[in-house]
Amino acid sequence: MLAFVGLGLYDERSITVEGREVLAEADRVFAEFYTSKLVGTTVADLEDYHGIEIELRDRAGVEQRPGPVLDAAGSGTVAFLTAGDPMVSTTHVDLRLRAHGRGIDTRVVHGTSAATAAAGLTGLQNYRFGKATTLPFPDVHGGVPDSVLDTLSDNADRGLHTLVYLDIRADEDEYMTAATAAGLLADARGDGLGVAVARAGSPGPVVAADRCSALADREFGDPLHLLVIPGDLHHLEAEALRELAGAPTDLVDVD
Repeated sequence: MLAFVGLGLYDERSITVEGREVLAEADRVFAEFYTSKLVGTTVADLEDYHGIEIELRDRAGVEQRPGPVLDAAGSGTVAFLTAGDPMVSTTHVDLRLRAHGRGIDTRVVHGTSAATAAAGLTGLQNYRFGKATTLPFPDVHGGVPDSVLDTLSDNADRGLHTLVYLDIRADEDEYMTAATAAGLLADARGDGLGVAVARAGSPGPVVAADRCSALADREFGDPLHLLVIPGDLHHLEAEALRELAGAPTDLVDVD
């Protein structure tokens, strides 16, 4: 059995009760933190809190050499831990399909995801979000990739909000900030409304709405950060951005 367990968004306590029960029953526990990371805890704290030993896998150990994980799941019960919800990343879908190809039963224990947290913290309605995108560090493509701009444009044409995930280099402990992302998008597509979200899932998240150029000049503290580019606003969404995110009234006027 291979159980994919989402740890939630922030620390060792963000996991669900069901997820913790799976950990208690597992023969071995693997984890990866290159797709995302719990910034409010450490691997050692996770192990101590849950009474487990975690075997870390890097990108190659999940995507190119998953054999040890699959072999263990073929002969016992394995928990595979990820930050957020485990099935948001296509990497984990691929690993699940590989397990099925070997005849290994799988299970998914969902965790709180950045997508649901972004909607909840900003007050933007979940069903009014379009396709999400990931903004890589500018040195990867020499700026903002066309794929990101196309996603933003397509969603805007349909009046939909865009959730922009921000790149991380976990092995280098480097995380793109919402300020950097806002500045890149302001330069690449014009200075529109943006909403920065920092440390979703923590006891003290930060949510701020303003022009992207203004967000680019602000500090939002420790990672992880997200950026939301709103589409057409319902009057309740406009009120939420004013009250919950400090949006200037002139940016969220709704006819």
